[in-house]
Amino acid sequence: MTFEDMMKMRRLGDIAVSPDGRWVMFAATDVDLAKNTRTSHLWIVPTAGGESRALTAGMTGESRGRFAPDGKRILFESAREGGQQIWLADFDDEKGMIGEPHKLTSLSTDTDGATWSPDGKQILFTSAVYPYCNDDSCNKQHDEEKAQSKVKAMVFTHLLYRHWNVFTGDKRSHLFLVGAEGGTPRDLNPGDEHDVPPFSLGGPDGYAFSPDGKEIAFEENLDSVPAISTNSDIFTLRLDDANAKPLKISTAEGGDHSPAYSPDGKYIAWRSQSRAGYESERFRLMVYDRAAKSIKEPLPTFDRWVDEFAWAPDSERIYFAYGDYGQVRIDSVQKDGTHLARLTKSGEYGDLHVTPDGKLLIASRMTVRMPGEVEELELEKKQQVTAERLHGPELPAGSEASAAYAVVKERQLSHLNDELLRELDLPEMESFFFPSVGRVRVQGFLIKPPGFDASKKYPVKFLIHGGPQGAWGESWSYRWNAELFAANGYVVIMVNPRGSTGYGQTFVDGVNGDWGGKPYFDLMHGLDYAEEHYPFIDKTRECAMGASYGGYMADWILGHTQRFKCVVTHDGMFNPESAYGTTDELWFNEWEFKGTPWTNRAMYRRWSPMLTETNMKTPTLVVHGQLDYRLDVSEGYQLFTTLQRMKVPSKMLYFPDEGHWVLKPQNSQLWYKTVNDWVDEWTK
Repeated sequence: MTFEDMMKMRRLGDIAVSPDGRWVMFAATDVDLAKNTRTSHLWIVPTAGGESRALTAGMTGESRGRFAPDGKRILFESAREGGQQIWLADFDDEKGMIGEPHKLTSLSTDTDGATWSPDGKQILFTSAVYPYCNDDSCNKQHDEEKAQSKVKAMVFTHLLYRHWNVFTGDKRSHLFLVGAEGGTPRDLNPGDEHDVPPFSLGGPDGYAFSPDGKEIAFEENLDSVPAISTNSDIFTLRLDDANAKPLKISTAEGGDHSPAYSPDGKYIAWRSQSRAGYESERFRLMVYDRAAKSIKEPLPTFDRWVDEFAWAPDSERIYFAYGDYGQVRIDSVQKDGTHLARLTKSGEYGDLHVTPDGKLLIASRMTVRMPGEVEELELEKKQQVTAERLHGPELPAGSEASAAYAVVKERQLSHLNDELLRELDLPEMESFFFPSVGRVRVQGFLIKPPGFDASKKYPVKFLIHGGPQGAWGESWSYRWNAELFAANGYVVIMVNPRGSTGYGQTFVDGVNGDWGGKPYFDLMHGLDYAEEHYPFIDKTRECAMGASYGGYMADWILGHTQRFKCVVTHDGMFNPESAYGTTDELWFNEWEFKGTPWTNRAMYRRWSPMLTETNMKTPTLVVHGQLDYRLDVSEGYQLFTTLQRMKVPSKMLYFPDEGHWVLKPQNSQLWYKTVNDWVDEWTK
């Protein structure tokens, strides 16, 4: 596989299932490398199987397709006439085709996250507005005044003045309601100076309609200093009472997310965290009884993160996805916590949807050898199915309940990249386990190069994941693609050290306050194990490579070992004390380093790569983006300056138009070329 091959791949977006269960609509993004663009269009495929085909083909693209509750219309979002707005089109459910779309909204502040009401008469969406504005003309006037002003200065009066890759400014996300036949959208959060819902990098919606359409549930963080708080709560709001106020129903000290009503309207489920200020506490599944106003946790001992979930049509079962040993699996459970059953084994699943008859579960699925595709799981009730048979030998804690449901058939519905994938040599990924400090068992993965010859010795690309609460495994990435790294003659090794998800909360917590400690030894022991057990590895030609926390660890490695021929560090933390003063989300640093620099300076200095600069001798490529507000570009500058003054062979790749991730196609092309050329220079 080449970089150009990867750019030809069509990228699966979000999924929607028609009300009659006959159709799956999904977004798919095409990359035009020459034009440096990425464009999303809507596609459709029958659940009975058959050819996928495009529904839309606008020049600017379309996304977030959703079927109306009666199945006769769809909505989608598009910027085909300027800013992103909601568009509607008639849908022929016999032929799976749409009519000519028409624009529903014309807000100067754009729209996002559009969702139908259960009766199909209204649409809920979000838009970033000035809280003190009562109508769109006010928002438009303020935006025009700012655009025309020669003064671009900003005044900050609170923290979180910039976030991820933008300055937050005066606007806040609000929920709006608009009639499906048009009209003036109604701001459901008038005057609210908080984001509704809070910022998210993706995943389940932070809001939902009740089945009768008279109420919504949404998440919001009301803390006065959002830069140090992860405590979003779940609120409900009556829509049939113009004077109604939001009512808080969640009680956890940590964050509560992704509310979803049961189809019978009796319950609201959401994902919850118990520890305040800790974004990497496991997400627990919670169920709120609307009549009793009580909250129960169906799986109190299930030691994995619930990434997302979907109610079954009978309101009795819940399907949920969670990370586990390098996979993201799907389980089902009764709402009372009984009959827990594993439904999938290999791959990373997400975007779960159950057909109205309860017989099919539609989801996305990817592996390390295959980008995301639409997958269909046929469900069947299985009395007396043993948990051992479904779950295998490594049963997560809390999985002991007898299983009652199983997948009897699974098939891939979409085939976006089959033709191209058939032409490529994408080696299988191998898993290995090894013992590390504290008598802990750690997992690693290995990918051999295409055309592998066991009699030869191969150089190594040693990849270190970010987070640190992340994980390598059966997933596809366009930014750090393990198969592409292996493609030019390398063995790729990946280790999930302490802090990684999918191995229980104790394992995740193992990185807290110990950034360069146990996780570092896990990584080194994992590489030691691979060198010892795979004779084709040339341990004299290895390069350590990481981004975000992986970039921090690459910086830490620079000052603590000379075993690598080169290092690649992308958006890493070089100086924890300065990183604290320039980051956006302060809760992260305050949790991971157990306080602020002035209350716990010893911790910040103990795990500071900067303070080991005199030990740094390994040739290093530094990569950083100007718009990275999580780890400011100054961290990259400091490291590069230090390496240059220490006369360590070094190079810096700087992106003025990228944030924490490199997303633009031609920037990505330059990134891969520069990184691979650097590794080749020192290992071949």
